[in-house]
Amino acid sequence: MQIDQIKRLEGALKDQTSTMVEELASFISIDTSFPPGSGYTAFATLITEILTPLGFEIECFDVPESLWKSQSSYGPRTNMIAKRNSLTPTHYIYFHMDTVPAGEGWTYPPFELTQKDGYLYGRGTADMKGTISATLGAIRTLDQTKSTFEFNPVLLFCTDEEGGLYPGIRYLAECGKIDGPVLCLNGQSQPRIWAGCFGSIDLRIRFEGRAAHSGDPRNGINAIEEALPVLAQLRNLKEKTEKRISTLPPQPGSNATPLHARLTLTMARGGEKGSSLPGLFEINLNRRYLQDENIDEVTKEIRDVIDGAVLKTKLIDWNWNIEGHLAPVSDPWGNEYWPRWVAALSHGFNWPIDQFKVWGSSTSSDMGWVQQAGRREILLGGLSRPDRNVHAADEHTTVEDLMGLARSILFYLAKDFTKTCEIKT
Repeated sequence: MQIDQIKRLEGALKDQTSTMVEELASFISIDTSFPPGSGYTAFATLITEILTPLGFEIECFDVPESLWKSQSSYGPRTNMIAKRNSLTPTHYIYFHMDTVPAGEGWTYPPFELTQKDGYLYGRGTADMKGTISATLGAIRTLDQTKSTFEFNPVLLFCTDEEGGLYPGIRYLAECGKIDGPVLCLNGQSQPRIWAGCFGSIDLRIRFEGRAAHSGDPRNGINAIEEALPVLAQLRNLKEKTEKRISTLPPQPGSNATPLHARLTLTMARGGEKGSSLPGLFEINLNRRYLQDENIDEVTKEIRDVIDGAVLKTKLIDWNWNIEGHLAPVSDPWGNEYWPRWVAALSHGFNWPIDQFKVWGSSTSSDMGWVQQAGRREILLGGLSRPDRNVHAADEHTTVEDLMGLARSILFYLAKDFTKTCEIKT
């Protein structure tokens, strides 16, 4: 690609900045928090209004309720595939529409985009509604400059990535709707070649006691107090679990330590008021499991620990529901598309090629279900960074990163961008 052509494309993309920020504001304004995931229909309507003038035809696929329904979820699970007629090879670009709930501690309105000193604040700016804005800016630029596409971008807007029981991308993959490589934009703005990630399972565990008056508890069983020994045994299991080391390479750096399995208590809830013994006590348990661990063995180990501990208490019963499950991702970088994507990222963010390293993480992705359905060609990029408060208060990205990702996608899709690089492991 000639220097004058690069400058022409970059200039045209820069003209898209205000449109990209305005569209991001409209995305942020729709609350698609999961749980419960009740905002997908409104978000799908907005996406349709934006994509139709760009020549995209949209198919909607609702995941059957029997697959995704849990205690914490409700509302239609509408997934969208947006495509245009083209003779070029199909390349899928993946987004999840959901975010985590806003939570507490915000100094900016979580569902209003706040722009300040080059920063863009709001729930989903980095994870991952900002990546939709960047992608649309790149596509519009190629259209307006009458550039030829190397790949036909097919856009996937999917549900329930944030810990859902049955993510939308899993449904699309298992229904045979994905027949080409996938560019997943749910990653980080870093010079990274993705080595894969852990699996994750969320368990909602319910302990049953018997409610009674706290002043006369003779016929009661305090579910919280009786569950404390169970929590102690789960704490012991946590220490055992987290000694298991992954073969995935960790993120490079002076503080790099081997990746290990994780067991985390993420929620505890029980009781109503001071004059009543709680008859029920619930916890959420998250288990991040290694690529070589078997999910059936993982859940059996947890169940056996709880069973054994409960027998030594007065608890009447206990049960659990699986609230979410993401399969692990293995070796996604071993495909023909990564050298071109690394070259595009290098150009888009101005990262030297020699800064790119292969590393994995103990976080999780719904791309594991895509791999299990038979499609292994997966790329990774995105807008997350360690200091961007992803999943926390005041989540943000920057206009600079938004444009960096848009440039990367622009050159990856452009026909005349022929630069590649050698990936060294």
